[in-house]
Amino acid sequence: MSSVKPISRLTLAALALAVVPAVAAQSVADSSPFRPLDLPAPNTIRTGSGRPGPDYWQQRADYRIRATLDPERRELAGRETIHYVNHSPDRLPYLWLHLEQNICEPGSVTNQLDQPPLVFLGSTFDFSCQGGRGGLTLESITLLGRALPHVVFGTTMRVDLPRPLLPGAAIDLEVVWRFPVPDNGAGRMGRDGTLYELGQWYPRVAVYDDVRGWNHEPYIGAGEFYLEYGSFDVAITVPAPYVVAATGVLQNPLEVLTAAQRARLARARTSDTAIAIIRADEAGDPARTRPRPTGTLTWRFHADSVRDFAFAAAPNFRWDASGWQGIYVHTFYRPAATLWVEANRMVREAVRYYSEQWYHYPYSHISSIEGPIEGMEYPMMTFDPAGPARIDLQWVLAHELGHQWVPMVVGSNERLYPWMDEGFNTFIDLGNAAQYFKGDPYGDSIEVHPLHLYKDHAIPGLEQPLIDRPVEVHDLFWGGYQKPALMMQLLRYKVLGKERFDPAFREYLKTWAFRHPTPADFFRIMRDQSGQELDWFWRAWVYTTARLDQAVDSVVTRDGVTEVHLSSRGTMVMPADLLVTLADPAGKVELHTAALPVDMWNLGSRFVYRLRAPGTVRQVQVDPDEALPDVDRSNNRWPR
Repeated sequence: MSSVKPISRLTLAALALAVVPAVAAQSVADSSPFRPLDLPAPNTIRTGSGRPGPDYWQQRADYRIRATLDPERRELAGRETIHYVNHSPDRLPYLWLHLEQNICEPGSVTNQLDQPPLVFLGSTFDFSCQGGRGGLTLESITLLGRALPHVVFGTTMRVDLPRPLLPGAAIDLEVVWRFPVPDNGAGRMGRDGTLYELGQWYPRVAVYDDVRGWNHEPYIGAGEFYLEYGSFDVAITVPAPYVVAATGVLQNPLEVLTAAQRARLARARTSDTAIAIIRADEAGDPARTRPRPTGTLTWRFHADSVRDFAFAAAPNFRWDASGWQGIYVHTFYRPAATLWVEANRMVREAVRYYSEQWYHYPYSHISSIEGPIEGMEYPMMTFDPAGPARIDLQWVLAHELGHQWVPMVVGSNERLYPWMDEGFNTFIDLGNAAQYFKGDPYGDSIEVHPLHLYKDHAIPGLEQPLIDRPVEVHDLFWGGYQKPALMMQLLRYKVLGKERFDPAFREYLKTWAFRHPTPADFFRIMRDQSGQELDWFWRAWVYTTARLDQAVDSVVTRDGVTEVHLSSRGTMVMPADLLVTLADPAGKVELHTAALPVDMWNLGSRFVYRLRAPGTVRQVQVDPDEALPDVDRSNNRWPR
């Protein structure tokens, strides 16, 4: 048997040092919910504070359009000059344009795929244009009288320039086009009998920005629009019996309005209540509503600092108008739309609410048009349905109006981030609806609507992150509208509080008015203005489908101190509201509440709340108001 020599202390020390490198080589991934988001690095264009930097730039596109609507042929034909200014530091060898009417072209992606309609509760948006004729005929595109080579790819077109457009330079493109107006075209514009609602009706330049270069994602329905700001001078020729409502200020009222209508409009500008510009007994009678009943009339409009232009025309409009702080509120509707008698008041109150609460409405007027479109927004104009009930009408009028703030003024990219416009808009709509119907059950409960929808839509395995493109989202009603509204509500009421949230959101709207913010810009300005780190919040709500499960694990009392053991069992962290019910020896009950900030989870998923108060603990409950989307409320209370 061999002998075993004892190991010296020096040998033990050497062995210990030998294993240190192996231990140090092991790495642990940062899985903290508070780790920083991986955002684009700030620079002199978009700063770390979420604001435009000294080198921020964006392109400008001004349009001069002459269009003719021919109801007999159901065709719209136009000629336009696009004055495009290159404010970027880049040489541009070509331009990209949108031709959205090609969504209805027989060979389009949507017609080939024959996708099912997009359903929002009771509303259906059919983007397939199945069975209808459609598609834009591009008759010419020229520069200084010379035809430009171009290639059409469905709803987009690349136009090659004879020489690159240099930084600071501008060009004028001349485009001639026409298309048949489809019935309910692509869910957002179209025709219903003699009523025409015209949106995305002219070729327009795509956005070229510092983030992605050309933004030329095709238009296939679910994703809406991302456009440059500029001015519009538009002349629209229609049959004389038709009345036209449009983006922009009417430039020739003496030619297209009667003396009675002009006088009524002058009174409406300072009226708190609606004045009938075209009364019910006049609607549809061109001898009473038109300067002349036969031939054609040309309506001329001008708009500045807008990203789009839309118009509507019909021979039988009723027309109401009122004013708020010099802003005209117009409502145009057909005689059968009896609910619309209240529409003007609904829109006016919403203009006032959004302006006073968030950002003052910057344009001269807003026109709401009743028709077949279930709801669509354009600068200074919305298309809205007749409405099956009063609350439905108020919601759709105020919702489409709310888009004047996002994305008409704050121009985010709707093709990629619907939560930044539909979601933000739904959030502000909830407060407006609660105010308008204050005192009745609908008004007093509407703000909790998104929370009540959570269990039916936030389904594990089916729910998708908000950051997904709208064309990939199966439940856009939730992912584009209701979930981001819930996110904003919780940020306002449960994370920051109104005193921090409201100034920060107002700062975002003011700072990015008439500019193009990205998600990173929004995240950064909310952090910078509120003074609170929020990466943990955006990660859970925007980039993942994290779920919240707060629990009361146990309660222990010793030496006069009650320890409430809490845990965060889900994949989302949030602040916690706590309600402790105490009883003294005489049986008197006392309620103790605590609002615990999200920092309670800094050291992990367990937290001990220490309460120094006399009495016996009868009950402890986390989230007692059930204000959070907790997926398992069975563990929210102690004892079980």
